[in-house]
Amino acid sequence: MSVTMSDDAATKVSINLRIDTRYRQMIDDAARVLGKTRTEYMVETARRQAIDVLLDRRLIELEAANFDSFAAALDAPSAPGPKLKALMSRKPAWEK
Repeated sequence: MSVTMSDDAATKVSINLRIDTRYRQMIDDAARVLGKTRTEYMVETARRQAIDVLLDRRLIELEAANFDSFAAALDAPSAPGPKLKALMSRKPAWEK
């Protein structure tokens, strides 16, 4: 998903949060592991989550004539390919 902002919309603003110290420490630790600042980590994570939420709620509109074909395609998944077959034939790590 691509987001294009005008110069006005790209102006930075602040968001103030009050969170439990344990959560802040966890966020700081995760940011440090990734080599990011707290702000970079929080903005990137919130942005990614926001995109997922918005994409999950996209409305798909179809004309009645196309709906049956669309529903049939969803109800009849394609046959598993070689990569899926190989994955499913492997012994799980917890059984090794």
